[in-house]
Amino acid sequence: MMPCVVLALGLIFRLPFGRAFRAGLTVGFGFVGIGLIINLIFGNMGPVMESLIRDTGLRLAALEVGWPAAAAVAFGTRVGALIFAVGILTNLAMVLLRLTRTLNVDIWNYWHWSLSGSLVMVVTGSLWFGLLAAVAHAVFTLKMADYTAPRIQAFFGTPGITISQGFAMANMPIIMPVVWLVDRIPGIDRISADPVAIQKRLGFLGQPAVLATGLTVIAGLVARQPAGTALRLGVAMGAVFLLLPRVVAILMEGMTPFAEAAGEFMRKRAGDRPVHIGMDCAIGVGHPTNMAAALLMVPISLLLAAILPGNRLLPFGDLAGTAYFSVMITPWTRGNLVKTMIVGIVLKATVMYMGSDWAPLFTRAADAAGFPLPEGAALVTVFGNPFAWVCVRLTQLFF
Repeated sequence: MMPCVVLALGLIFRLPFGRAFRAGLTVGFGFVGIGLIINLIFGNMGPVMESLIRDTGLRLAALEVGWPAAAAVAFGTRVGALIFAVGILTNLAMVLLRLTRTLNVDIWNYWHWSLSGSLVMVVTGSLWFGLLAAVAHAVFTLKMADYTAPRIQAFFGTPGITISQGFAMANMPIIMPVVWLVDRIPGIDRISADPVAIQKRLGFLGQPAVLATGLTVIAGLVARQPAGTALRLGVAMGAVFLLLPRVVAILMEGMTPFAEAAGEFMRKRAGDRPVHIGMDCAIGVGHPTNMAAALLMVPISLLLAAILPGNRLLPFGDLAGTAYFSVMITPWTRGNLVKTMIVGIVLKATVMYMGSDWAPLFTRAADAAGFPLPEGAALVTVFGNPFAWVCVRLTQLFF
């Protein structure tokens, strides 16, 4: 849908048809490329994760089944059937009323808003309460996208573009105070752990693709993979580090004329009031610090699952998609890997507890939405979306 959405909005913003058509296709090509590279991660890291889980002997009650289950629940309810119309109308109304500067073109990720609404509807049995929760999540996401836009644009080099993904924005009330606390740890700022500093110290071994290859080969050997398999894993992960930033650049090439046209359109009608084009957090997933943190967080996530008291969630489905968890951390830590890891551990532990807490409710919702439960799994869940979890908890106080 993205090429069609960009083409239609480009024409509304007075972009010539040829440029709008090319921009839409280029955005589509970019997302296809990102999807191929993410699938490369899943396909290659899946056996390693299964081996790590088996070797650690983790036996937790709730299997984390990943975003496909969350999207199935979100779109498999009456809230999901209405979310596109509700989401678009909410965004347009807020733009026209000058309540937001973000125009969210990331239609697919409306499912994050719908997840909040769908779970609330399961608790209350009311479509209206579900829609209210979905709208509240949409409003929160757009306002947070406005607030974070300047730092996102400066850090990732994406003028006119912000991130409006519901999960990424829901994490910000956790990320920002934790970063504030980490910044006040004595001596933490003296640790030079950004990609440039690491490469300076390690030479060619510090280049992101080379470092990723080496770390993944080691991880494969630790997971008792054959040497040939570990080497193949390393090369595949090195390719991810090399290719992903270039594919994101293709995506941004398509979005640039669209963002410029939207900005000019808004300036003519609203003075100098800037407009931000809301996109998936995929635009920042290829940053070297983010990818390095994601690689390290895979074994750390399994360790957290084993040692956190009261946790019932067994990480699995979204382990290979860990890169999406830290996208919004790196702009606030200014790319410092040590700080990013500290904040990432706190964030992962928090959403793990949330996912563990709502496992019975999510299992009910997944079953009602027709999502096939994995064989032998009594409970299924996903990492908690903080906004959705708060909505569910507040609703349960009254129902």
